Amino acid sequence: MKLYLYTILILILVMINHGSCDSTIHVGHRVSLAIPLEYNDGFIGRAFLMDYGDDTKQIEPSFRVALSTEANKGKYSCSLEVFLGDVKVWNSGHYSKFYTSDVCFLELTEDGDLQLKGPKNRIGWRTGTSGQGVERLQILRTGNLVLLDVLNQIKWQSFNFPTDVMLWGQRLDVSTWLTSFPRNTTSFYTFEILYNKVALYLNSGRLKYSYWEFKPSKNRNITFVELGSKGLELFDDKHKKIAQIIASWKVQPVRFLALGNRTGNLGIYFYSPTTRKFEASFQALNTTCDLPLACKPYGICTFSNSCSCIRLLTTKNHEVSDCNQRVPSRFCGGGTTQVEMLELNDVVTVLKDAPKRINVTKTTCANLCLNDCKCVAALHSYGDYGDPSSEQCSLFWLVAGIKQVEKGSGLSYMVKVPKGTSYHHNNPSVKKWVLIVVGVVDGLIIILVLGGLVYYLVHKRRNNLQGTNNDT
Repeated sequence: MKLYLYTILILILVMINHGSCDSTIHVGHRVSLAIPLEYNDGFIGRAFLMDYGDDTKQIEPSFRVALSTEANKGKYSCSLEVFLGDVKVWNSGHYSKFYTSDVCFLELTEDGDLQLKGPKNRIGWRTGTSGQGVERLQILRTGNLVLLDVLNQIKWQSFNFPTDVMLWGQRLDVSTWLTSFPRNTTSFYTFEILYNKVALYLNSGRLKYSYWEFKPSKNRNITFVELGSKGLELFDDKHKKIAQIIASWKVQPVRFLALGNRTGNLGIYFYSPTTRKFEASFQALNTTCDLPLACKPYGICTFSNSCSCIRLLTTKNHEVSDCNQRVPSRFCGGGTTQVEMLELNDVVTVLKDAPKRINVTKTTCANLCLNDCKCVAALHSYGDYGDPSSEQCSLFWLVAGIKQVEKGSGLSYMVKVPKGTSYHHNNPSVKKWVLIVVGVVDGLIIILVLGGLVYYLVHKRRNNLQGTNNDT
């Protein structure tokens, strides 16, 4: 209740000081937003400064511009944001947050630079448009936040700095992308516009793997994409439409495309007057298990769309590693004699674009991963009709996106673990880990194992014979 009242108080003070919302802010305008003295986790304060209103052609919901402060990891960030209804569609701090205390200022300076400032006029974000004749800040019908000069020429626009949302009418050129950042992980998602395709990627450090893509037919090249009323349109260098991702809902027009922060899924959304909510008319991935982070590393997404964690027991120190405590992500420095490959039957990864070798057997594929200390998993596919020349091997530096597939898929997914690792699995619907012996194994160990097996069989047969004699 305290946080709610404090947020409302901020909004009331701003409305009193600056009047009702308008679609334009002129040079010399300055807005301040107070920040709590004490840190309150989950706190969000917003002052809505501008909105787009056209009484003759009002489209519900409308765009609004806000100066916002938000609690984040023990500090308060300040940003300029654009909303479509209750959906945040642009944020000045999407890639780099501006942390401040006591107060945050938004100012359109006399020389035309839009700035976010903290105490003592410390600048945390700016448009860099000083001396370009900027006359005003305005929100357009498309949701594009622009700085205009006296001739209505755009000197800066939010559409040139995409975040995780693409609005209707917005254009993205080749080599641009949307980015979303899921919480509690260093990995992030990107939706990228490439010459030959548009694709979704999982990024982890310097690693990048795609998990969905859409290509124009006939190998035609893309120059830019634009979000239209019926879906995402792809154009060539002559501005000719060469392909389109069509939204399924025909009644209401498309309002925006978004890359989900939590799932990494790509969706196209329309506004439903019936439910008064935004609903998806297209989703790139329609099942949970096709998402790259549906489960934690070393977890399997099963047919029931639930996660099954694999618990690996190291015989050396009896430490258990599950989905929350992984086996090492890097094995460099230990040598190939300290690791081995474990195979999970009827399992595959949704990650693509890994280095690939052709005409290799499964054992060779495992060896390739063992001999590369940065490799942590390998995917082997069997040849068509037993043809070994079509066998393929993909090596991965990241374990993620593991999902269950039907039997007989011809795929074999293997992960690298410390030598001496056994397994424990709580879900019987998924095949157990099966050890594949790779490389040279010490002959003494083989003799001991075989000797123990022979002793067990002889001892069991002797007991059976004694039992038979006693019965007679």
